[in-house]
Formats: sequence, structure tokens, C-alpha cells
Amino acid sequence: MRTLFKSQELWDLVEDGFDDSDIEQQRLKENRKKDAKALLFVQSSVHENIFSRIASSATSKEAWQILKTEFKGSDKVIAVKLQTLRRDFETLNMQNNEYVQDYLSRASTIVNKMKSYGENISNKTVVPKILRSLTSRFDSIVAAIEETHDMSTYSFDELMSSLQVHEERLNHSKQKNEEKAFQVKGKSSKENDNNNFGGRGNDRGGFRGRGRGGGRGRGQHFGQRQHGQKSSIQCHHCTKFGHKEANCWIKAQNQK
Repeated sequence: MRTLFKSQELWDLVEDGFDDSDIEQQRLKENRKKDAKALLFVQSSVHENIFSRIASSATSKEAWQILKTEFKGSDKVIAVKLQTLRRDFETLNMQNNEYVQDYLSRASTIVNKMKSYGENISNKTVVPKILRSLTSRFDSIVAAIEETHDMSTYSFDELMSSLQVHEERLNHSKQKNEEKAFQVKGKSSKENDNNNFGGRGNDRGGFRGRGRGGGRGRGQHFGQRQHGQKSSIQCHHCTKFGHKEANCWIKAQNQK
């Protein structure tokens, strides 16, 4: 509302009022016209429940003072609120898991409330406080800012930009380290799997080799026993492959 009044060149009337005893009638008429315009802005900007409290106000200044007292409080109430805000500002610190933008937003909210209650607080006070209350991961950028900038002229917006850039670099570096660690872990796991697979393959290969070898040996001995037990028994080896028993070398070996 203050910005609206200033844009219409009405803020002086709302804040200070005007003099009814002005001997220049034309000037008095113009002031009354402007004051009525400012009062209209006040009345049209508030809720109907609040309008009833300023409905009887004859001037914009009178209506504004009622709103100011009700929503800001009396001078004593304002002094108490300012004391609380000053304590919040002095104890303000960034949390370890907090983003710098969120922290600066918290700080800005407190500072703006202090200003709205009439506190004269400048960047010369705010910027050093912010730098002191950051976490240790910002130590390098804090030192660089303090060495290269004049704290009396360094603005809050410049500070925010520098801290956000530094945080982005930290997050990027952390992400790269995590990706590298993940790749190393994945490579190590793959090598272990390959080693385990190779060992099992060798065991199975050796087992099969011994099994087949033993099987062939048992088959051959069985054929020899058959030949040796009774010569009249038909040779299975000759029957399977269509040989003549007279030429069977297995039978010849048994006869020897």
C-alpha cells in the first residue's frame, strides 16, 4: 500500500496529512482531492471486516494510523517485537543439511521484518553476519570474499550469487566422487564374480573328465570279463559294430 501511495504521489498526505488552514484555496482544494483519493485506496485495499474499523476515518492519515496501530502494535509492542527479531538475527546460523538459498531466504525474512518495524539495518551489518554463520564447507569462499571485497559496499545480492555458485561447484565435485566410487565398486564386484565363475568351471570340468574316463574303463573291463567267462557267449562289441568274432581283438587278447 505504501508503494501504491508513492506511485500516485500521495504518500506525504497519508503519512503527514495536510494543513486545513492553508490560505490558498486552490492548493487546499487540491490537497483534499488527493487525500480523498488516498483514502479510497485504503478503503478498497482492506477486507470488509477491517473496513468497519476505518469507515469513520475522515482522512487517509487517520485511517492509516488505525491500521498501523492494529497490525504493528503500539510503540511498546513494536519495541518488544524488534528485540525478538534482533535476537533471532544474532543467533541465526546455517544448518549442516540446509541449502544456501534456503538459509539466505530465512535471513532475508528476518531482516525485512526488522526494517518494517523501523529498524535501520544495512548490508554492512547483514553481510558480515551471514558470512560468520555459514557452515565450514563455505570457509574457502568466505575467506576469498573477505579478502577481495569491501564489506561496506558488498551487497546482499552479490553475496547470494557468490555462495550459490560455490555450492553448485561443491555439489558437482561430490557427485563426481560418488560416481567414481560407484564405478570402482562395480568393477571390483565384477572381477570377484568372474573369479568365482572360473573356479566353479574348473571343478565341473575336472569332475566330468574323471566321470567319463571311469565310465569308459568300466565298459572296457566289462567286455573283457564277458569274453573271458565263456567263449560261446556272443561278443557285445562285435554285435554292436558288426565285427566277426573270429577277428575280434578283444577275444584274441583273452585267449592269450
